[in-house]
Amino acid sequence: MMARIEIKGKTDQARLRRFALHAQGLTRHAPFGRGLPGVHNAISHLGYVQIDTISVVERAHNHVIRARIPNYTSDMLDRLLKQRRIFEYWSHAAAFMPMHDFRYSLPYKDSVRAGDTHWTRSRDKKLMAQMLERIAKEGPLRSRDVEDNRGSSAGWWDWKPAKRALEQLFMQGDLMVSAREGFQKTYDLAERVLPPEIDTSTPGTEAFAEHLVDQQLRCHGLVTLKGMTYLRRDAALRKAAKVLIQQRLGAGELDELLMPDNSIFYSPAGHFEQSAPRVAKVMRILSPFDNAVIQRDRVNTLFDFDYQIECYVPKAKRKYGYFCLPLLYADQFVGRMDCKAHRKQGTLELKAVHFCEHPFEQHETVAALTRVLPDFVAFQGCDAIALSKVTPTQLHRLLQAEIEETQCNTRTLNT
Repeated sequence: MMARIEIKGKTDQARLRRFALHAQGLTRHAPFGRGLPGVHNAISHLGYVQIDTISVVERAHNHVIRARIPNYTSDMLDRLLKQRRIFEYWSHAAAFMPMHDFRYSLPYKDSVRAGDTHWTRSRDKKLMAQMLERIAKEGPLRSRDVEDNRGSSAGWWDWKPAKRALEQLFMQGDLMVSAREGFQKTYDLAERVLPPEIDTSTPGTEAFAEHLVDQQLRCHGLVTLKGMTYLRRDAALRKAAKVLIQQRLGAGELDELLMPDNSIFYSPAGHFEQSAPRVAKVMRILSPFDNAVIQRDRVNTLFDFDYQIECYVPKAKRKYGYFCLPLLYADQFVGRMDCKAHRKQGTLELKAVHFCEHPFEQHETVAALTRVLPDFVAFQGCDAIALSKVTPTQLHRLLQAEIEETQCNTRTLNT
């Protein structure tokens, strides 16, 4: 029998926030372990880590993992890729995913091959066949190894024909990425990349829906119906997920959580009655593409945090800055930080630090941010901080003083 739980007041919402953050690995230190095993555990639990090219700070895939694996280094994802423990493909965006979930990438590949998705471009089938034959005979191929006689490219939309052919073959599943050097991909035949024990059978719609529902409940703790199939444009898949949710509600396997804004979340039965996880009073600087914040409606409902990436917004219309990073303190988002790493100069520029308008303990929050900045600065390949702007403005002097003291102490320790 389904249980409907009405979420009332700040206490109930705080409990939900803690369950949600705990499921994301953001309530304790090193929740998935350390090193390569920890990175693999994190990706397996989260289901995917989004790949992004924006480099004003450390790229998103590295940032997301570093927020959960304290000793993470940027070569670890490449090592797991070469070990064939993760693979690269499309989730709701380009992503690294655990190799054991490979079969769930096949429906999208089949859709690309059939021409049913947005990826389809005018295909040069002759060139695609030549690329496949060359890789089959000569081995893995980097896209930069393919000659281009047309001169310079105008951007990703004007790729040289051979690179377009490689990417089309990758998207429809003939090729896989066997290695990466930064953003330089090496392609090989899918059958040569896949470990022999991996299931390569294409799941039916119901099986795929079950996988997504289980994955989302595991990595988020509580999920909306929309979130179960986040950004999946497959109507049949969305319908299958809805049917599955109704079946599990009827069987008493899920609870329905009615939020104050009348939105509905689903969680495993009895989950809300458990003791809420403890949350360390630690500041976490998250990526805009972090799994915990990528579903914006969810973050707004659970955390009362109206967040948007403004790099896609015209400059004149930006409210906070080009690439603001969410600031999570304990179980609440307390602000956002627009920054840029000037790596040649060794300086991380804090272009703007915006603390939220709702009440918070100002000195405690500023001190918490200052404590994590040295490690974050080092992660960007920098060793100094330049602070430009703080809102509310009365916190500028406090944050500047805290930063100067921290940098002074750091220099003392290093001498």
